[in-house]
Amino acid sequence: MAATLPLLAGALALGIPTANAADGPSRDTLTGTKPAWATAKADKGASSDNSQVSARVYFAGRNASGLAAYAKAVSDPNSASYGKYLSAKQTQARFGATKAQVAAVTSWLKSAGLKVTGTTQHYVSVTGDVAAAEKAFGTQLHNYAKGNKTYRAPSKTASAPAALNGAVLTVTGLDNAPHKATHDDTLPPPDAVFKNSGPFSSYFGSNIASTLPDAYGTKIPYAIQGYTGKQLRAAYGAGKRTGKGVRVAITDAYASPTIAFDAATYAKNHGDSAYNSSQLRQVLPGTYTQTEACGAAGWYGEETLDVEAVHAVAPDASITYVGAASCFDNDLLDSLNKIVDNHLADIVSNSWGDIEANQTPDLAAAYDQTFQFGAVEGIGFYFSSGDNGDEVANTKTKQVDTPANSAWVTAVGGTSLAVGKGDKYQFETGWGTEKAALAADGKSWTGFPGAFTSGAGGGTSKTVAQPFYQKGVVPGALAKANGTTAMRTVPDIAAVADPNTGFKVGQTQTFPDGSQQYSEYRIGGTSLAAPVIAAVQALAQEAAGKAIGFANPTIYAKYGSKAYHDVTDTPTGSELAVARVDFANSFDASGGLLTSVRSLGKDSSLKAVRGYDDVTGVGTPTSDYVESNASPQGHPGAPGTRPRPPPPAGGGASAFPGGSAAQRCRIPRGGKLPGGATRSLTRWGRPAPFTALPRRRPGRLHVGRPTPHCVALTITLGPCLNYASP
Repeated sequence: MAATLPLLAGALALGIPTANAADGPSRDTLTGTKPAWATAKADKGASSDNSQVSARVYFAGRNASGLAAYAKAVSDPNSASYGKYLSAKQTQARFGATKAQVAAVTSWLKSAGLKVTGTTQHYVSVTGDVAAAEKAFGTQLHNYAKGNKTYRAPSKTASAPAALNGAVLTVTGLDNAPHKATHDDTLPPPDAVFKNSGPFSSYFGSNIASTLPDAYGTKIPYAIQGYTGKQLRAAYGAGKRTGKGVRVAITDAYASPTIAFDAATYAKNHGDSAYNSSQLRQVLPGTYTQTEACGAAGWYGEETLDVEAVHAVAPDASITYVGAASCFDNDLLDSLNKIVDNHLADIVSNSWGDIEANQTPDLAAAYDQTFQFGAVEGIGFYFSSGDNGDEVANTKTKQVDTPANSAWVTAVGGTSLAVGKGDKYQFETGWGTEKAALAADGKSWTGFPGAFTSGAGGGTSKTVAQPFYQKGVVPGALAKANGTTAMRTVPDIAAVADPNTGFKVGQTQTFPDGSQQYSEYRIGGTSLAAPVIAAVQALAQEAAGKAIGFANPTIYAKYGSKAYHDVTDTPTGSELAVARVDFANSFDASGGLLTSVRSLGKDSSLKAVRGYDDVTGVGTPTSDYVESNASPQGHPGAPGTRPRPPPPAGGGASAFPGGSAAQRCRIPRGGKLPGGATRSLTRWGRPAPFTALPRRRPGRLHVGRPTPHCVALTITLGPCLNYASP
């Protein structure tokens, strides 16, 4: 991923670069292919003609705008097409590239002197020298200063022959700045053991640090030892749901060589269901690359966390781990496309990303096309929002992370979670930590509350326009934080992420004596939140009895209801903190102990407040969330929302197939009713149903008793009306 560009209007807001005339009618520009850092001031001159270029040319397919439109329609509970997913084969046949398009693009690239090294249904990969690339894409390649390094990039926007009739979506690889992701957590590499020191709390607040100094005027508890699946299932309302019949995929780079043993051991140790013979499988590349650049060993723990968290919360869901050959975007995209092309799962958890400033629109377009193909098939992608808050401490610039910034994925933020005695949910704060060390005399905290260390990623995108589902929910002050135009705000939803209230994970690690041993430790990050939400969605999909698909429109349709905890930074009315003791050498007490206070709800400049916020989005799932996705028997609409398309012309009712009198329906607050009547409803929470009786007089209303949620109405208009309160 390379640099931030200003928002590109029109189709690119949906991930579709527009083709415009370039240097006359014979060529179409490939918008977004010149990175923002390739400026005249940074220009160091032309690249050598003999330098080598490796690029990918992505196909636009039969109908790029139609793909985006259909992806929206099948994901929107207000659409008549909601849930009408296509198979992978149908999706490719309807929206994929034709054989003629592939042949034409391949012929053009070869004619320019480039060598085709591979072809998939998504792209053609090519290699060649700079001179051939310049000929093919109608631009010179120059060297540019970026930070303290120099990289190659196009001197102007690349283009393709107009005779290809828009067959090219974009090209990546013309710039050679690093395009790679990092995993969003604080996991240690498995080649060096990591253990937590005690004392611990077994549940939040169970062990008070009575001998340590006060924080915020009171004694504070020790950090928990690490929540288990039993506690997380209780906190997020799993009930009797187990994810049975639901397929979850996980993507990361590389693959842990001990994942089967570690996952089975962890499940046995903590009372989770044992894996059956086909419940956990891996889809891996033939070879791995960039192992040193990516720190391959560090990704082993990421896979372990993701797999164990999903299984702990949704113990009967099937899990497919799809490993990428490296942490670079091309390989990560390949892993995502494997899932989509073969429909390996309906829910995909992804605990990796990069800062938005390192993303170029060409790569964003390639990612968005994959997400749109997935949405058409009923596949939803869940991405961790990042672990550096507003990124200022990390990059000196306030920004969000990517691909979580995509309008086509669910960005998962993070919280600090308090689960009490008897696995009872107590509260959550937005995840953001400030740390102060114990003074040498043990009587105070040095520089209390200390410096920011980590927190849930969030904020407002500078490159992605506000998607339709965020309108009316995200406050204008957030949506327009970067100017006068409303932009995509992150995250969408949240779950536990704070390492101080984190999840206990089990992994084979290398001990100081060189032995390889299984060991358990507490960990967090939005790398935890993403698989937890993916697992909760598996429970919700089990309740719904059908694929949820791209979930954001439905997630936002439930905003303000009892489906979510409205998380704030001070849920108890007071500042909160925990005490933590760590081994100085990360293994045992031989190197000494480090005692600190960790303040909660301190996420850089981001704040968890009432309503939508840029730390936790709409909030975290309550005990009502999973079952809110269950559609009433015989009702074909969206889980827990019921679609509400506009009334047909003439005010007639939109009847459900097979609908009958006395079915349960809903109407929009302040919405237009059939027959031209309007009624503003008072909303206290989740909308309540009304009964539609056989047609008598258009627009005639019977107002029933108010419920705790809204005014109950009886509409005397025919079978069953297709409306829902937002």
